[in-house]
Amino acid sequence: MIVRVDHVGVAVARLDEALRLYRDVLGFILEGREVLEDLHLEVAFLSAGGTPFELLQPLLGERVISRYIEKRGAGMHHVCFEVADIEKALETCRANGLEPVDPTPRPGGRGRLVAFLHPRGTGGVLIELSQRAGS
Repeated sequence: MIVRVDHVGVAVARLDEALRLYRDVLGFILEGREVLEDLHLEVAFLSAGGTPFELLQPLLGERVISRYIEKRGAGMHHVCFEVADIEKALETCRANGLEPVDPTPRPGGRGRLVAFLHPRGTGGVLIELSQRAGS
């Protein structure tokens, strides 16, 4: 079902400050930034050694990442796996007792379809499933 690890998502309170660490100090390559208006997020896409990272900054009105930062502080938020067929992947997960946060796939960054699995059934890890556009 899993094609590859797509990215690691990191919740940050201030994106520009986080970029100074990841890009300027640690040497990650900034591949782009995107404002996801409907999710009230600004996302920076970075990579290091072939491993993609997303820095997620909540914007005014955003609730999920904001609550996460309030409860736990900034830090590791989720791991994302690319799948070839997100509908089939969700069906397989449900059939095996996993609880989707998103009952159906929704638009995500970079034009992908995404769906999250609740950490209750995944050993405490928030898992995102992602399907490339046109797949």
